[in-house]
Amino acid sequence: MLWCRGCTTSPPLCPLLPSVHGAPSSTGAVTAYISNTKNENSYAIKIAPQSPWQNPYCERVIGSIRRDVLDHVIVLNERHLHRVLRSYMDYYHAWRVHRSLDMDAPDPRLVQPPELGSVMKLPEVGGLHHHYERKAA
Repeated sequence: MLWCRGCTTSPPLCPLLPSVHGAPSSTGAVTAYISNTKNENSYAIKIAPQSPWQNPYCERVIGSIRRDVLDHVIVLNERHLHRVLRSYMDYYHAWRVHRSLDMDAPDPRLVQPPELGSVMKLPEVGGLHHHYERKAA
Protein backbone atom coordinates (compact mmCIF):
# COMPACT_ATOMS: atom_id res chain seq x y z
CA MET A 1 0.00 0.00 0.00
CA LEU A 2 1.39 3.38 -0.97
CA TRP A 3 1.08 5.60 2.07
CA CYS A 4 1.92 9.11 3.02
CA ARG A 5 4.32 9.29 5.96
CA GLY A 6 2.71 12.61 6.91
CA CYS A 7 -0.27 10.69 8.33
CA THR A 8 2.00 8.78 10.70
CA THR A 9 3.65 11.86 12.20
CA SER A 10 0.52 13.19 13.89
CA PRO A 11 -0.95 10.35 15.99
CA PRO A 12 -3.07 12.69 18.14
CA LEU A 13 -4.95 13.80 15.02
CA CYS A 14 -5.38 10.29 13.62
CA PRO A 15 -5.29 8.17 16.80
CA LEU A 16 -6.21 4.88 15.16
CA LEU A 17 -5.03 5.36 11.59
CA PRO A 18 -1.37 4.50 12.33
CA SER A 19 -2.24 1.38 14.32
CA VAL A 20 -4.70 0.20 11.67
CA HIS A 21 -2.09 0.41 8.91
CA GLY A 22 0.71 -1.10 10.98
CA ALA A 23 2.56 2.10 11.82
CA PRO A 24 3.52 2.88 15.41
CA SER A 25 1.65 5.38 17.57
CA SER A 26 4.26 6.88 19.94
CA THR A 27 6.39 9.85 18.88
CA GLY A 28 9.74 8.06 19.26
CA ALA A 29 8.44 5.02 17.41
CA VAL A 30 7.12 7.26 14.62
CA THR A 31 10.59 8.77 14.11
CA ALA A 32 12.11 5.27 13.90
CA TYR A 33 9.29 4.16 11.59
CA ILE A 34 9.93 7.08 9.21
CA SER A 35 13.67 6.42 9.08
CA ASN A 36 13.04 2.69 8.44
CA THR A 37 10.51 3.29 5.65
CA LYS A 38 12.43 5.84 3.60
CA ASN A 39 13.32 3.21 0.99
CA GLU A 40 9.94 1.48 1.08
CA ASN A 41 6.70 2.30 -0.65
CA SER A 42 6.09 5.60 1.17
CA TYR A 43 6.94 9.22 0.71
CA ALA A 44 6.99 12.43 2.75
CA ILE A 45 4.61 15.28 2.08
CA LYS A 46 5.03 18.72 3.61
CA ILE A 47 1.66 20.05 4.67
CA ALA A 48 0.89 23.61 5.66
CA PRO A 49 -0.63 24.01 9.14
CA GLN A 50 -4.44 24.13 9.23
CA SER A 51 -4.79 23.18 5.56
CA PRO A 52 -7.05 20.10 5.51
CA TRP A 53 -7.33 20.16 1.72
CA GLN A 54 -3.63 19.24 1.56
CA ASN A 55 -4.09 16.01 3.53
CA PRO A 56 -7.20 14.33 2.10
CA TYR A 57 -6.55 10.83 3.47
CA CYS A 58 -6.39 11.78 7.16
CA GLU A 59 -9.19 14.31 6.67
CA ARG A 60 -11.41 11.61 5.15
CA VAL A 61 -10.84 9.30 8.14
CA ILE A 62 -11.31 12.11 10.67
CA GLY A 63 -14.54 13.19 8.92
CA SER A 64 -15.92 9.64 8.95
CA ILE A 65 -15.10 9.23 12.64
CA ARG A 66 -16.68 12.59 13.44
CA ARG A 67 -19.89 11.97 11.45
CA ASP A 68 -20.38 8.31 12.41
CA VAL A 69 -19.39 8.43 16.09
CA LEU A 70 -18.26 11.63 17.76
CA ASP A 71 -21.31 13.67 16.73
CA HIS A 72 -23.46 11.12 18.62
CA VAL A 73 -21.38 10.29 21.71
CA ILE A 74 -20.42 12.37 24.74
CA VAL A 75 -16.80 11.46 25.45
CA LEU A 76 -16.07 11.28 29.18
CA ASN A 77 -12.26 11.04 29.18
CA GLU A 78 -9.32 9.93 27.05
CA ARG A 79 -9.69 6.26 27.98
CA HIS A 80 -13.36 6.36 26.98
CA LEU A 81 -12.43 8.04 23.68
CA HIS A 82 -9.91 5.30 22.88
CA ARG A 83 -12.47 2.60 23.74
CA VAL A 84 -15.13 4.20 21.52
CA LEU A 85 -12.68 4.70 18.64
CA ARG A 86 -11.36 1.13 18.89
CA SER A 87 -14.93 -0.19 18.84
CA TYR A 88 -15.73 1.97 15.81
CA MET A 89 -12.62 0.84 13.93
CA ASP A 90 -13.50 -2.81 14.61
CA TYR A 91 -17.00 -2.11 13.23
CA TYR A 92 -15.58 -0.10 10.30
CA HIS A 93 -13.35 -2.95 9.12
CA ALA A 94 -15.63 -5.88 9.88
CA TRP A 95 -19.13 -4.63 9.05
CA ARG A 96 -19.36 -1.16 7.45
CA VAL A 97 -19.84 -1.44 3.69
CA HIS A 98 -17.72 0.60 1.27
CA ARG A 99 -18.67 1.59 -2.26
CA SER A 100 -15.10 1.14 -3.49
CA LEU A 101 -15.25 -2.50 -2.34
CA ASP A 102 -18.50 -3.27 -4.18
CA MET A 103 -20.53 -2.77 -1.01
CA ASP A 104 -18.43 -5.16 1.07
CA ALA A 105 -16.41 -4.51 4.22
CA PRO A 106 -12.58 -4.41 4.23
CA ASP A 107 -12.64 -7.76 6.05
CA PRO A 108 -14.68 -9.87 3.60
CA ARG A 109 -17.72 -11.68 4.97
CA LEU A 110 -19.34 -14.92 3.91
CA VAL A 111 -22.82 -14.91 2.44
CA GLN A 112 -25.25 -16.37 4.95
CA PRO A 113 -27.96 -18.50 3.30
CA PRO A 114 -31.53 -18.52 4.71
CA GLU A 115 -30.99 -22.07 6.01
CA LEU A 116 -28.84 -20.66 8.85
CA GLY A 117 -31.90 -19.25 10.61
CA SER A 118 -33.62 -15.94 11.16
CA VAL A 119 -31.91 -12.55 10.90
CA MET A 120 -30.75 -11.06 14.21
CA LYS A 121 -29.76 -7.43 14.81
CA LEU A 122 -26.50 -7.18 16.77
CA PRO A 123 -25.27 -3.89 18.29
CA GLU A 124 -21.87 -2.39 17.48
CA VAL A 125 -20.11 0.69 18.89
CA GLY A 126 -22.22 0.61 22.04
CA GLY A 127 -25.50 0.32 20.11
CA LEU A 128 -24.76 3.32 17.88
CA HIS A 129 -24.48 1.07 14.80
CA HIS A 130 -25.75 -2.45 14.13
CA HIS A 131 -24.94 -5.41 11.92
CA TYR A 132 -27.19 -8.28 10.97
CA GLU A 133 -26.45 -11.99 10.98
CA ARG A 134 -28.45 -15.16 10.60
CA LYS A 135 -28.63 -17.23 13.78
CA ALA A 136 -30.38 -20.50 14.47
CA ALA A 137 -33.33 -20.05 16.82
